[in-house]
Amino acid sequence: MSEVSACETCGKSKAPLQCGVCQVSLCKKCAQFLEEGSFEFLRRVPQILLHTVYCGPCFDQHVSPELHNYQELMAAAKEIAIFYNDQRRETRLVPRLEDPYSVADCADEREVLMRMAFWAAQAGFNSVIDVEVVAKKNKVPGSQRMIWSGSGLPAQVDFARLPKDKSFWHKPN
Repeated sequence: MSEVSACETCGKSKAPLQCGVCQVSLCKKCAQFLEEGSFEFLRRVPQILLHTVYCGPCFDQHVSPELHNYQELMAAAKEIAIFYNDQRRETRLVPRLEDPYSVADCADEREVLMRMAFWAAQAGFNSVIDVEVVAKKNKVPGSQRMIWSGSGLPAQVDFARLPKDKSFWHKPN
C-alpha cells in the first residue's frame, strides 16, 4: 500500500512535488519554481540554488535574496566599460594587476562580453580592458555554427584621466 502525501501548504491530498531544501510535499499551485538558467552567469552556483522546486518559506529565505542580488549585478554589468585590444592607446596608463578572465563556448559575442562584464561587476571593477573575442566554426555533419570565446582583464578605470584617442572612430569610448 503506497502512502499518499498531502500538500504542506494547502492540505490538498495529491502533492506530487517536493521542496528541494526541506523536502516537504507540495502541490503544483503551492510550489515556487526556479527556471534552469536563472543564475547562468555565476561561475559557481551555490548548492542550495541548484533545485527547481521550492516551498514558499524556503524560496523567500534562500532564493529570493540571491535572485535580487543577481539581478542587481546584471544591471551593474550592463554599465561596465569594454575596451578592446586595439584601444590600448587609451588604456595604456591603467594598471594591469588582476588575472585575466577567460570565457569559452558561448553562443555569440554579446554573451562573451556580458560574462566578463558580470564577473568584473561581481568583483567590484568598472571596466574590462584588453578584450579579445574570437569566433570558431564548429562543423557538425548537416550543420555549422559559430562558437565564441574571449579574454580580458578586469580593471578600475578613472574615466576623468583617460586620454581620448580620436583615431579610433569605429570604436569610440
